[in-house]
Amino acid sequence: MADRRRSRDRRRADEIQTRRKEEFSYRGHTLEELQEMSLDELVDLLPSRARRKIERGLSEEHEKLIEKIENGGEGPFRTHLRDMVVLPSFVGKILMVHNGVEFERVDVEADMVGHFLGEFALTRKNVEHTGPGVGATRSSKYMPLK
Repeated sequence: MADRRRSRDRRRADEIQTRRKEEFSYRGHTLEELQEMSLDELVDLLPSRARRKIERGLSEEHEKLIEKIENGGEGPFRTHLRDMVVLPSFVGKILMVHNGVEFERVDVEADMVGHFLGEFALTRKNVEHTGPGVGATRSSKYMPLK
């Protein structure tokens, strides 16, 4: 019984390892194929919101950022353009995306292609409440035990 369980666990671990080793693909294309595509060919593969952004025409600032990342050397590249679509040429680069207060480091990975830079530099913090403050009413001072 224990031998069966061990062999089953071993098979599961092997399956997980093979899944981890799978090569990245975006809608059936490898990263190298995506990097070789022109922007017009790539647009057909992107989600509708990103496709529409590119089809309407990128602003001058967006074009400058793309050029700087593709032709520039090492990063990190600082930007306020949270609405920039992550392109395959950005993979492996380090970007500093502004979140309204400071620049957050974003290491661009292959899984990020087609998303917007703003998705990776969050603008809001999670709220963590403490106990009731001074001036709280008797009823609001009740704190249930965990």
